[in-house]
Amino acid sequence: MIDWKKTPAAIYRAKNDSLKPVFETDPIALDNLLNIDHQKKILLENTEKFIKGEPASHALMWGSKGTGKSSLIKAILNHFFNDGLRLIEFFKDDLGALVDIGDEIKKLPYKFIVFSDDLSFDLCDSSYNGIKSIIEGSIELPPKNILIYATSNRRHLIPEYFSDNDETIVDNGEIHYSDNVEEKISLADRFGLWIPFYQGNINDYLRIVDSYFPHISDNKREKLHVEAKKFSSLRGGSKSGRTAKQFYILYNDTFQ
Repeated sequence: MIDWKKTPAAIYRAKNDSLKPVFETDPIALDNLLNIDHQKKILLENTEKFIKGEPASHALMWGSKGTGKSSLIKAILNHFFNDGLRLIEFFKDDLGALVDIGDEIKKLPYKFIVFSDDLSFDLCDSSYNGIKSIIEGSIELPPKNILIYATSNRRHLIPEYFSDNDETIVDNGEIHYSDNVEEKISLADRFGLWIPFYQGNINDYLRIVDSYFPHISDNKREKLHVEAKKFSSLRGGSKSGRTAKQFYILYNDTFQ
């Protein structure tokens, strides 16, 4: 039995069909996240409503890798922990158990974010039914103390192919999509918030790099930027926050 008063998060473990408590989470704060002010504002306001018991939306954060989607959710947890917010992480393959876990936590005096990272489904995959039940309910209303925050590299969660449109027809000017396309759209539409994330430009990247090295001299900073640009080039030109963090880990001792 998890003591949620002291436990900020848990991870569902399918092998044991149970929640594993997580006592030490990433300490990242909202102020540590740069170049995503608009995304922060949207998710912060939505979560504030959720904490207050006001209507709030399930959120799908989609876009480029390493741009802060998962980090933002972790920072939201840290920001609202003292207000009773808790987080449960589910891997995609385990989402079928979400309904049963929802039954366990829906009467607790806490607000829960169900977090699923890098979410995507194959066309024949039915594991997303757990998400549908939490969002829409069935004959039973969906729990009021659970929101789903998911990240994905795909806006529609399911890969799209030209063949999906083979059965799409136009009748009297009205488009009738194939069942495959309808399923994809309806799944993503269950999330009230779609929040896009994009890689920034070189100046955005260097701003994040600078945040990891706040105390070096101007002379060293010029060299720092040269090395950071080289590091980005070696990673296919990636200018994401993840690349900046990897650069810091590798060069931290060099620029002390």
